Amino acid sequence: MVANEPERRLLIVEDDAAFARTLARSFERRGYTVRHAGNFDALQVLLAGFLPTHAVVDLKLAGGDSGLACVKALHEHDPGIRIVVLTGYASIATAVEAIKLGALHYLAKPSNSDDIEAAFRREEGNAEVELTERKTSIKTLEWERIHETLAETGFNISETARRLGMHRRTLARKLDKQRVK
Repeated sequence: MVANEPERRLLIVEDDAAFARTLARSFERRGYTVRHAGNFDALQVLLAGFLPTHAVVDLKLAGGDSGLACVKALHEHDPGIRIVVLTGYASIATAVEAIKLGALHYLAKPSNSDDIEAAFRREEGNAEVELTERKTSIKTLEWERIHETLAETGFNISETARRLGMHRRTLARKLDKQRVK
């Protein structure tokens, strides 16, 4: 850390321990103090004794925990925290909800520490982003509807399948097929 630079404390909420370790090492080399929580309960415990200035939150956590609930809890804990959501399950619905709940940015995996740190630094949106002329495909519309319903149900696969009128295994196959790694 450089003199006169404020202390940067990062909380990583990620259920993939190996990815979290790699990300933590990268940010520690950049001068951050880093802590890791693998789920919502661990996040709550860490917040009792650690005051993060920055957070990286995975959208879909093991055990059915939602990263959106983590974003909400972090923002309620400190509205000034700089939160970036990182996900392999990107959708417009979950991106909108993450921003509404207090995230600064929403990045699709694969993203690295450079991408995340750049997102932390960005203060405003970019009006220069190129708009595409491509129409939305039926597959994309289906994917968006699935993720909108997933967000509504707190990432409960069974309830999402019920609301969409499809078999749970069919939904699970669609999610596995579309997963961004």
